[in-house]
Amino acid sequence: MNKILKIFPFFLLTIIGIKAQNSKPSDFIPKGYVEFEKYFGDLNKDGLKDCVLIIKKTDTTNIVTNRFNKKVDRNRRGIIVLFKSEKDYQLADKNYNCFSSENEDGGVYFPPELWIEIKNEKLYIHYGHGRYGYWKYTFRFQNSNFELIGYDSSSNRGPIINTETSINFLTKKKLTKENTNENAQGGDETFKEIWNNIEIDHLIKLFEIKAFDELEMYRY
Repeated sequence: MNKILKIFPFFLLTIIGIKAQNSKPSDFIPKGYVEFEKYFGDLNKDGLKDCVLIIKKTDTTNIVTNRFNKKVDRNRRGIIVLFKSEKDYQLADKNYNCFSSENEDGGVYFPPELWIEIKNEKLYIHYGHGRYGYWKYTFRFQNSNFELIGYDSSSNRGPIINTETSINFLTKKKLTKENTNENAQGGDETFKEIWNNIEIDHLIKLFEIKAFDELEMYRY
């Protein structure tokens, strides 16, 4: 009996260790949330496929009737970034409520579409607004956090690009391209380039962002 009792703690620790080494992305989703979307790609230059989860809250009080008399889910969404190791996943960053619902009321416009891209070890948070253009945030893992290093946007009128903006927070430079061809049909725009220096004390961290809707990129 004593021999069995001595072996049991070791056996229990072994089982716990095996479970920890086989963690799945879904294990990191907090209570009261569900997986909305999932993306894979290398974010820390180790050749392994890291995971980005978009999660969504499940608060039933946020199921509302919109102005078209249709029930919609207005729960906000968040992001969880997981680094892959040889045996399991490790939490790299998180922000549970930084994205609005996909069912937000866009007024006379439809709400922008959110999607994630992982490319060249960078995390891109992209908002597409159809014929009106897009805006995109570029994050990179550095200083133990995902930090905002770039921003790009395009303001369109159908197929015609009116203005394009690109901000590099590392070089503290901003490029604005304005279409000067009033008769442009799309693809034949003529752009005037305007360069400016920006003032920034520190890089914005992903976990600090209360709401992407409230990020005021125009002030740079």
